[in-house]
Amino acid sequence: MTLVWMFLGFLLLAIGGRFILRSAVAISLRFNISKLVIGMTVVAFATSSPELLVSLKAAFNGSPSIAMNNVIGSNIANIGLVLGLIALIGDIAVTKSFYKINWPVMTFFSLILYLFIKDDKLLSRNEGLFLISCLTLFLFFLIRYKSNNSNITKVIEEKSLSASLPKIIIWLIISSFSLYYGASLLVSSSVILATSLGVSEAVISVSAIAVGTSIPELATSIVAIANKEKGISIGNIIGSNIFNIGSVLGLTSIIKPIHIYDLNILNRDILVMLLFTFLILIFSKLPKKNIINKIKGLTFITFYSMYIIYIYIY
Repeated sequence: MTLVWMFLGFLLLAIGGRFILRSAVAISLRFNISKLVIGMTVVAFATSSPELLVSLKAAFNGSPSIAMNNVIGSNIANIGLVLGLIALIGDIAVTKSFYKINWPVMTFFSLILYLFIKDDKLLSRNEGLFLISCLTLFLFFLIRYKSNNSNITKVIEEKSLSASLPKIIIWLIISSFSLYYGASLLVSSSVILATSLGVSEAVISVSAIAVGTSIPELATSIVAIANKEKGISIGNIIGSNIFNIGSVLGLTSIIKPIHIYDLNILNRDILVMLLFTFLILIFSKLPKKNIINKIKGLTFITFYSMYIIYIYIY
């Protein structure tokens, strides 16, 4: 029965992520925001909402460490699984903005998170405030820098172009209920499952919960590729990783400081996240420059599969 509730939690999160994505894009289009900014901010924030709700729910339930495990696992899954899968669908072009803005900012957030928790095994309220502040500055810079540089052509869904205000409100209501109850079911059932399997909450959080909360990123990227908007798909993945650290961990640690009880998070998982962060740069340069092709995508998936097998065996 636990697996049924867990699956229902995943389903509600997927539905919630889908509808908040629709409403976010529709609102953005009303303000004539460029598609690059939509991909890196609005879409990324919308698809990060499951991680945020799961993390906040875990913090209020007295398990804030689930937030850390979930975010690190989700960031690994976004690159290793989501980016790998969409690369198998079709080659992904890597633009100059990836090297100048997207990757450096994602790397900065990843490294600063590691430095914050490395010695004291704690993400404090002040450190959470710092992450939120850095994210705010990044968004301000991105909107100012890119506002005059891009034109809207075809965005994720044509439905969003003509969405009325009542329809947007309905989408927001559906997404709010779906995300809240999906997060509640997923957190509670995952704790029960971890106990029954004899594994730690950290292992479940960094694998099963992380993959479940990455479903919106995968669905959004596939839709973006179908609409020939690959810039949005890779921008969404990078942006989601930035939001996961900046907003999800930032807000959660402000509400309740996050203590690291499972040292595997420090000695293994966050190092794997950093490895994948640097791999995406290496793969974008070599052997075929500025392209993430099928072979590279398959390599990402292979590495991710090896990581998941390892954490369950050891």
